[in-house]
Order: sequence, then structure tokens, then C-alpha cells
Amino acid sequence: MNSDIRILDLEVHFRYKKNRATLKFGGAVKGPPPRSGADLGVSVLVETRDGKRGEGHAGMVLGSAWSWPSQVVPSAVVAESMRVLALRFGGELYKRRDYAHPMAHAMEMEPLLFELADEVVQQLKMEEPMPRMCALVSGAPFDAALHDAFGVANNIDSYAGLGPEHLSFDLSHPLGPSFKGRYPAHYLKPAYDPAIPVFHLVGGLDKLTRAELTPDDPDDGYPNCLADWIARDGVYCLKIKLRGNDLAWDLDRTFAVERVAREELSKSGVHELHLTSDANEMCPDAEHVVEYLEKVRERSPSAFDAILYLEQPTSRDLLERPVDLSSASRLKPVLLDEGLSSLESMDEALRQGYSGVALKTCKGQTNSLLMLAKASEAGIPYAVQDLTLTGIALIQSAGFAARISTIKGVEANGRQFCPAASAREERVHPGLFRARRGELDLRSVQGPGLGYRWDEWGRQL
Repeated sequence: MNSDIRILDLEVHFRYKKNRATLKFGGAVKGPPPRSGADLGVSVLVETRDGKRGEGHAGMVLGSAWSWPSQVVPSAVVAESMRVLALRFGGELYKRRDYAHPMAHAMEMEPLLFELADEVVQQLKMEEPMPRMCALVSGAPFDAALHDAFGVANNIDSYAGLGPEHLSFDLSHPLGPSFKGRYPAHYLKPAYDPAIPVFHLVGGLDKLTRAELTPDDPDDGYPNCLADWIARDGVYCLKIKLRGNDLAWDLDRTFAVERVAREELSKSGVHELHLTSDANEMCPDAEHVVEYLEKVRERSPSAFDAILYLEQPTSRDLLERPVDLSSASRLKPVLLDEGLSSLESMDEALRQGYSGVALKTCKGQTNSLLMLAKASEAGIPYAVQDLTLTGIALIQSAGFAARISTIKGVEANGRQFCPAASAREERVHPGLFRARRGELDLRSVQGPGLGYRWDEWGRQL
């Protein structure tokens, strides 16, 4: 294909950002120390077979606490291993001179990514192997940057390059013979939805009401409690972080969130409310999940009705610690999140009673497209979830959600915990980094590539 690209230049950089508030999920707590986290940035210069050139860009938070929640390796060492892996993978990708579609580049280079991850573990003398998920997060922005550059070089929306006009192979190549004649384009909308609902995260330490506020809360112009977030942004889709191992607390938290949300939304005449529950693997077994849902239904039918789905209530280790969740999924859909690290894991999760999957661009744009196709053909629901994404990483994720038929909107919590990190992008995409009436406005996401409009605020490679 003349539209295939090869890499001419590649740049890797890191940017540190501070969380304005503390985020608690599962057993992890993030921020706000002087440095709360690092973003990996990637820029590439590519050339097509017929000589057209284009720059592509991407970013990704190195979510070490989520992608490798080790009880053995210190978190600082995990973060360092992700940086080292990114630099080494970028160096190997730079040496690649083959022309290929971005999806082909990603699939052909993925085995090397995992080999390098093993080498980094040896180099840093780490006491555990790097999980597949952790390596995927480190490699994700390279994949996204190539998708962006492909669109820019060919002067097309990157999603318009996922059909037979630009792909020399169909999905039977990675997904098997049942996908013969099928392309990613078959599972995509022809254009971005102009607006999509946003899921607002209610972290385990988040304050719900104004009565809970203290002088220690940040005075930076952003809300510090759920009631004020709803008053400002009109959010009506809420993701509740549960403890998972404390049923009484989880129930009280669910009812309190519903009560505060309904009271605040009613002031604007809004009666729509959607909830999701995320225990981040902390539930001990399926019986605990069933008991939570049954007690919610018993004590607050309105809260039960508002729950759209549950995310990853039990361990991500599907093979080592299998749990039959079919009893829970008969009550509410249960989506695989942390456990979705490969195409095979989706099949295993469905065998264990999961209802659907949570897609995340932090696992790679190409992987997300493949998982989308597989989930669509299986007829299972899917969501697009977040990793406290900021800047162009959020533009990529929200744009992906706006091209597919998610169960409901997209999660975006970087606007809550580290909004300052998106200041330059927000000037061009104001509706994407602040919700209005509970939705993100994607009308600014347009043009070639992934719609960043980089030339209006970025710099040349």
C-alpha cells in the first residue's frame, strides 16, 4: 500500500505532573507529593511509500500503581523500569525501516516489547517479572504516535485508514478465520460523535458534600467535593471506587453517592443518573459481589437501577486465581479491566462469567481496535476507561470512545486530579477538558491524524 509508513525520526520525552488531590483506588493511593506521576511522550516523523511525510504524537501516563501493583518491587523501581523500557523500545523502533501500516508495525513489534521487558527486569535486578499489562502501557504511546503520523502523512483522519483501502490484511490475520473479510473499519462510526457523556470518578477518599470541606483543600478554582463538581459540570455518570473487602463501607458509600448526586442534579431538573462500581480486584470472591448487589437492590432499588455495570471486582489473574462470576453477572454486567491484557484473556474471562470488557487506549491503539472487533463479534458490551489521562492521551481516548458504541460514554478523571497538565491542549479543545451538562464536547477533534490539531499548540519534531 502506498499509504504504508516507515519511521524517519523518533523522540521520547518525559513530563512530570502533580496531582491536585489524592486519588484512592483499590489498595493504591496516588498523590499529591511534589511529583505525583510521569507522562511518557512520543513523537515520530514518518514517510509513506510515495514520499509524503507527517509527524505523529502521543502521550501516556506511566500508571505503575495500576499496571504493576507489586507487593515485592518498590513503586519507584516499577516506575523506573517503565521509563527504561520505553527508552529501549523507542531505540529499537527507531531502527525499524520497514514500510507498514501502523497496525502491522504494532503487531510485529509487540513480541520485542515483551522481550525487552524481561531484559529490563534483569538489568534492574527486579524480583518479579514485569506483567504484560505494564509493558503494554510503556509501549502504548509509540503505537498511538504511528497511528497519528499515518493519518497526518496521508492527510486523512486516522480512523479512515482502517479499511481495505489502506490495510493489506484483514482481521483474520490476528483474530482467526471467522474474521475473514472484516476490517477494523467495520466496527467504527464514520465520524466522531460531537458529544459523549463523561464518567466522573468518585475516589475512595473523595469528599461528597460541602460540609466535609476544610481549609486544607486546594484553593485552585476547581471543585473539592462531588456536590460542587455536579453543580459546575452537570456530571450524571459516576464511577464509584469501592474498597471491595469492606461490604458495609461499600454499601454506605454507594448510597451516599447516589443521595448527593440526586439532590444536586435535581436542582437543575436532571433526573438521569448512571453509576458504576469498581473494586479494583479487592473483592475476595463472587459471593461478596453478589451480596453487595443484592443488598443495594434491597436497601435502595433506585441505586440498583442506576448501576450500569461493575468493573473487575476480583483478581486480574484469571488463570492462577479463577473466579466464576456468572452469578454476579446475572444481576448486573461485570466488565473485565485489569485482566484484559491479551486477546486470549477475553475468551477466558467470558468462560469465567464476565459480561464484557473495559477498553483502554493505554493498552495500545492497535490492541484496542482488535479487542473492539472481537467484543463486537461476540456481542458483548464494552466501555472505554481511563488511567487519569491528560493532554493528547485524553484526546486519543475520548476520540476512540466517540468512534465506537460504548455501553455509555467515556471515563475521564484527569480533569479532576491533574487538570493543569492539560493547559496547552485545553486552549484548542476547551470542551474536551471540562465537562458541560455532563458531557465532553468533541467538535474540536478534527483534521488529519487523531485530531489533536497539534500544529496549533505543539512544536515541530
